[in-house]
Amino acid sequence: MFLIAAALAALAVWALVRLGRQTEGPRRGQWRIAATLLATALLGGGALALSRGAYIPGGGMIAVGLYLVVASRIRSLPVRREAVDEAEARSILGVGPDATPEAINAAWRRLIGRAHPDQGGTEGLAARLNAARDRLLSR
Repeated sequence: MFLIAAALAALAVWALVRLGRQTEGPRRGQWRIAATLLATALLGGGALALSRGAYIPGGGMIAVGLYLVVASRIRSLPVRREAVDEAEARSILGVGPDATPEAINAAWRRLIGRAHPDQGGTEGLAARLNAARDRLLSR
């Protein structure tokens, strides 16, 4: 009985730690929270069912719980690159029509430092900055 309680406590701690690390947007974050809570309940119930001798239902609950754990960790699809014209690319990066590749890269570095998703920016804004830089460097 102590092992069951310890396993359930470990599952609860795991769920709390995982919920504390949620960094996704509102739509994806809600799915992850719901999946984490449901997976915790399924894994705990499956362990309890296995300890009482109900092997098929317990195994099924654990399998579904593990599936939810894996499925909720899959990241969303990458942001689609947008096509930007040259004037819009210059406007996004804040460079003039006679900007050198060094000036374009310097402007991109300055802006991407703040717009990168790891620095609190969004994936869409970072993708627009990358598309603008690629457009201006490809001319």
